[in-house]
Amino acid sequence: MEKVVLITGGTDGLGKATAILLAQRGYRVIAAGRSEAKRAELDALAKTKNLPLTTVELDVCSDASVNRAVQSMIGSCGSIDVLINNAGVGYMAVVEELKMEDLKQQFETNLFGVLRVTQAVLPGMRARRSGRIVMLSSVAGLVTPPTYGAYSSSKHALEGLSNALRLEVFPFNIQVVLIEPGYIVTNFQQTAKDLAQPYVESAKNSPYEKIYSGAWAGAAKGRAKSKATPEDCARVILQAIESPNPNARYGVTPLATLVKWAKRLASDRMLDEFLRRTYAVTVDASPKDSKPV
Repeated sequence: MEKVVLITGGTDGLGKATAILLAQRGYRVIAAGRSEAKRAELDALAKTKNLPLTTVELDVCSDASVNRAVQSMIGSCGSIDVLINNAGVGYMAVVEELKMEDLKQQFETNLFGVLRVTQAVLPGMRARRSGRIVMLSSVAGLVTPPTYGAYSSSKHALEGLSNALRLEVFPFNIQVVLIEPGYIVTNFQQTAKDLAQPYVESAKNSPYEKIYSGAWAGAAKGRAKSKATPEDCARVILQAIESPNPNARYGVTPLATLVKWAKRLASDRMLDEFLRRTYAVTVDASPKDSKPV
């Protein structure tokens, strides 16, 4: 009997690549997303290639949307065997200037959205004593470059949530796996750029102007150097799903491997020095601010 896989954020980027690969391998895939146009495009592709892949409207930030979609899938498929929590966004700004509403939305999507979908799917997995939950984290869940405070915080929180869940559902034969990609070029970067536009516009008048410039330059270098593709990540996710005894976490890209070992072997001081060099973080030699604190 074919296994049913639900992928949030499954109509673009890493999620879309994973949906296509799993469908090609015979899984019955439901790719969830908010964009009607992207869902229609993926449905058309699946029809053309005769893939067992369908899409569903699902907004991870809405209780009603999640419950409606999950109940519909259970009604049509009988069960959800694998959940891939892939939907996510990134807000990039220095901590002092980060808008509270942006931080709340960062967590609403990347953490609360994951929890919302997971809680909707878990009762069925627990009743069947079978299931696998894959969490899309990030290298930014291990180290935090400048301007990544909001995004990294959400991924750090996801790591902690996943670590607890992995132990809690072990008695029910449910495995929880973290995927930690390095830099992979997708539409995620363009979306993050759009979300950061208000900060970009005000950066030239910000005391953190050089921090922003260094962060953007470092990101551009990472984008230029990146050779990994969404399909590379999809293959790692497939491995995590099919392994009879999966690892707690899988890195994707050489950067992920580097960071994993750096976290084990290097001190915080050494990591900070590396990040300062990478993102051109230097001592500010300008006069002190005249405004009282």
